[in-house]
Amino acid sequence: MASSLASAPSANGVDRGALAALLAAEQARYGDSRPLSSARAARNSKGGFSGGVPMHWMRDWPQPFPMVIEMAERNRLRDIDGNDIVDFCLGDTGAMFGHSPVPVMQAIRGQETRGLTFMLPSADADRVGALLQERFGLPCWQMAVTASDANRFAIRAARTATGRKRILVFDGCYHGTAEDTLVDLVDGKTIARRSLLGQVQDPSLTTVMIPFNDRAALASELAKKDIACVIAEPVMTNCGMILPEDGFWDYLRTETRKVGTLLLLDETHTISTGPGGYGRAHGLEPDLFVVGKPVAGGVPAAVWGMSQAVNDKLFAARPETEHGHSGIGTTLAGNALQLACMRATLEELMTPENYARMLAGAGQLDTGIKALIAQHRLPWHTARVGARLEIVFTPEPVKNAAEARAAQDAMLESTLHVALLNRGFLLTPFHNMMLVGPDTTQADIAAFLAAFGEVLNLLPLETAQ
Repeated sequence: MASSLASAPSANGVDRGALAALLAAEQARYGDSRPLSSARAARNSKGGFSGGVPMHWMRDWPQPFPMVIEMAERNRLRDIDGNDIVDFCLGDTGAMFGHSPVPVMQAIRGQETRGLTFMLPSADADRVGALLQERFGLPCWQMAVTASDANRFAIRAARTATGRKRILVFDGCYHGTAEDTLVDLVDGKTIARRSLLGQVQDPSLTTVMIPFNDRAALASELAKKDIACVIAEPVMTNCGMILPEDGFWDYLRTETRKVGTLLLLDETHTISTGPGGYGRAHGLEPDLFVVGKPVAGGVPAAVWGMSQAVNDKLFAARPETEHGHSGIGTTLAGNALQLACMRATLEELMTPENYARMLAGAGQLDTGIKALIAQHRLPWHTARVGARLEIVFTPEPVKNAAEARAAQDAMLESTLHVALLNRGFLLTPFHNMMLVGPDTTQADIAAFLAAFGEVLNLLPLETAQ
C-alpha cells in the first residue's frame, strides 16, 4: 500500500493525484493486454457503426476502448485477445442466469425448425401465461421485446384505466428509455433530462419526480388525485443502490389505494431478489408489473402484467375496429422464439434452487467485501438486493438520489473497475455493481476478494499514513 502520499485534495479516504496516476497505469495495462481490441477501436472509429459500436453506450465503460467478446459461457467471458474473465456484470442482468444457459439453448434449437415469428400464439403460450401468473401473482399478461417498451405499454394501460395523464417517478429512477420517465429533479422542479435527445414534448407536463423515501412529497402529489400510476423500482438501482426505508412501501401502497393511483413495479433489476421478484417477496401487491432482460435467458423479451381490473378497463377502451393501432405492442413481441426461451427460463432457470445458490454466493461476497472495507478503514459500505450488490462510498446507507450522487466518485469507480478487470473480473460499470449468478462458484468469489484486496492495497489511501 502506498504510504508516501502527495498533498492533493482527498475524498473517500483516497489521495486524488496519486489515484489519477494509478488509473492511468491500469488503463495502460488494459490496453497492453488487448492489442486486437485496440486495433479494432482505432480502425472503426470513423466508419461502420457510429463510434465503432452497435450501441453508443458501449463506449461508456471506463476502459480506454471496448474489449470485443469472442465467446461467453456460464459466468465466463473471453475477449478476442484471449483474456478470460469472471463475469460479475452478467449483461447488467440480461445474463443473470448465465451466458448461453443450457435450457435456453435447447429451446432455441427446438424452435428453429418450427418457426420463429408468425403473429399468432405458439404452443408454449398457455404454459408461459400460467407460469407468469403463478410466479408474479398478477392474472393478466402481455409481452414486449424490451422492458423499455413494456414500461411504455404499462403506463398507457395505467392512463387508460384511470383516465388520468400524470405519472409519478422517483429521482434517479431506471425504466429503460421510456420517455415519460426520463426527467430530473432540479431545485424541486421536474425537468426533462439533459441527455434526453430529440424530445419534442416536455415530459414534465405529464410526469412529476420526487425523492425516493420522501413520504411528505409523495402525499403532496397524491393528494391532487391526478396521478395515474407511481412507476418505481422497489429498490433504486440506477444512480446507486438505494434501499426503501422501513415502512415506506406499506405507506405508499396504502396512500395510492386511497386516491385511486395505480402502482407499477419495474423489477428488471430487482428480480435479483428471488423467483417472484422483490414485490412478491415483500408483499407489495402492484397493479402493474414489468420485467425484462433475464426473463428469456438473454433472448430479447419482456413481460408486463396487470390486475384483472386494469385489464378489463384497458380492453373495454380498445376499439375493436381499430385492430392493433393502440400504441401498445410491436410485431415481434410475443413471437414463438421468445415464448420457448421464456418457458425454459421460468421452468428451469428462475428456480428456488438457483436463487438459493445465487443468494448464498452474494452473501459470501458481501461479507468478504465488508471485511476488506473494514480492514482498510474505508468510509464505505455495501448495499444489496438479493444477488445484486454494490460498493457505496459513504459510511452509512443513502436514502435518496441526491445523497447517492453526492457519494459518487467517478475516478475511484473507474479505477476499481479497470484494476479489477485487469485481474480477471468484470463489474457493471455503473457504481461498480456486482451480480452473482447460479454459475458463480465459491472459488470465483474467493479469487475476486483476493483481487479486491490487492487493488485496495494499491490505492493511495489516507489510512496508510
